Amino acid sequence: MQSPVPKGIAAAAVLTILLTIAGCASPGGVAPQTHTINPASLDAGNAIRAANADAQWPAADWWRAYNDPQLDRWIADAQAGNPSLAVAQARVREAASMAGVARAALAPQVNGSLSIQRQQWADNVFYGPGPLAGAQSWNNTGTLGLAYHLDFWGKDKNAAERALDLAHASAADARAAQLELQANVVRTYIEMSLNYALLDIAKATLQQQQQIVDLANRRLKGGIGTQLEVSQAATPMPEYERQIDAIDEKIALGRNQLAALAGKGPGAGDAIQRPALSLAAPAGLPAALPADLIGHRPDVVAARWTVAAQARGIDVAKAGFYPDINLLASIGGYAAMGPLFQFLKSPSHSWSVGPALTLPIFDGGRLRSQLGAASAGYDEAVERYNQSIVGALKDISDQLIRIRSLTTQADDADRSVAAARRNYELSREGYRRGLTDYLNVLVAQNQLLRAQEGVAKVQAERLGAHASLMTALGGGLDDPANGPRDNETLPAHGKGSGESKSGAASSDTATADANVNAKTNAAITAATTASRAPNAPTSE
Repeated sequence: MQSPVPKGIAAAAVLTILLTIAGCASPGGVAPQTHTINPASLDAGNAIRAANADAQWPAADWWRAYNDPQLDRWIADAQAGNPSLAVAQARVREAASMAGVARAALAPQVNGSLSIQRQQWADNVFYGPGPLAGAQSWNNTGTLGLAYHLDFWGKDKNAAERALDLAHASAADARAAQLELQANVVRTYIEMSLNYALLDIAKATLQQQQQIVDLANRRLKGGIGTQLEVSQAATPMPEYERQIDAIDEKIALGRNQLAALAGKGPGAGDAIQRPALSLAAPAGLPAALPADLIGHRPDVVAARWTVAAQARGIDVAKAGFYPDINLLASIGGYAAMGPLFQFLKSPSHSWSVGPALTLPIFDGGRLRSQLGAASAGYDEAVERYNQSIVGALKDISDQLIRIRSLTTQADDADRSVAAARRNYELSREGYRRGLTDYLNVLVAQNQLLRAQEGVAKVQAERLGAHASLMTALGGGLDDPANGPRDNETLPAHGKGSGESKSGAASSDTATADANVNAKTNAAITAATTASRAPNAPTSE
């Protein structure tokens, strides 16, 4: 029987361990330096306050307000076939899978190995002769190992939660990509509608000019006109024809653009008919703006999930300062001689079981640098989130100002057309009677052309401003539950920054794994529901 360890040696060993732990790397002094903005604390401005009519948030199919079935079909086709949107959806699936990879660290790891080798022993002056010289034997081994990380400090759990937060952010990014695609289709469609209106104006102007040419010829024949007037009247004709050709080109390019947005070849756009857009309902704002903006705008939701992920990253980095404890077990067998599978019943079996502890003592500042990088990443994510909130309110205010201004501009443009048309008719009649010269007609005609173009452009801009406002409000993101809770967007929100988590939180792997599993499934569901837009119209 061995004698017990002397008390002096045991005390020295305990003191050495305590001094070693005391000298370990320390996270002290490294922390985030910024904080998130509360949207309710921002001054929304007069434009938003004046427009607040307690309206609802935009519907998922907000573009149906334009009352154009052809537009509905093309948005549905774009959501089904756009390659860029498919890339965003693939990123969501990739992020969800990476969350599963991180979640796997919470479960025990079991690995097995088997090696079966036939060996020929040498028989020469260098390696033999000997008892095995020239003989053949089996060299077989088999092992089964178990490893389980005892996640006392929450490192694995926070890493899994971080990966899940990134999956949520990817789902929100995919929804933002879908919203941008919808807006691009609407804008392209509105531009095509504008080009059709400009084409009508150009054709009407060409027809008016042809009538003036005919009038100049009649005046010349009647002896009250000159050849110069005929030449002046005929000169603008080629330019008006060129303008018609240029507008036809823009319409054809718009068809190509819509086909490309839908993931189709240019030929698919040939069937697009003239848009028939109409928008009568004025745009209102929800009463909860801007407080609820964080849950309805996908880029803001994505930014919040990124902040939550970076907060988890800080907890992961802090956990690296504390001991890692792994429970290890293995069993194996070895046989060098005998039949092929002799090792399975050979007495040369071995097994081992027990904990393994690793503790950072001196790492040259690596852990502090990692924590500093995680803290800086959190600060960056917070400022990006803050910028997204500020930018969102600016976008909303900008569109409201535009809508209000365009409403006034529409009235001004209508009055301008009425005045220009009367002026043109008077100058044309005066020219017909010989009371004025052709220059007055040309000036009046140009004024009428510009005024008509102004009306068409203001109408298109009003349609576009409505689309921009809908996208600025989030374009139908379902509800604020798509964003993280407030306590998930703060660093060191758990107890992993220096004290042990409760046993239920760290060692009850089944519960933790079930929770993360449920969240992962929620992320995948949110990604597919958001990116595929279940409320989107189907092709008719």
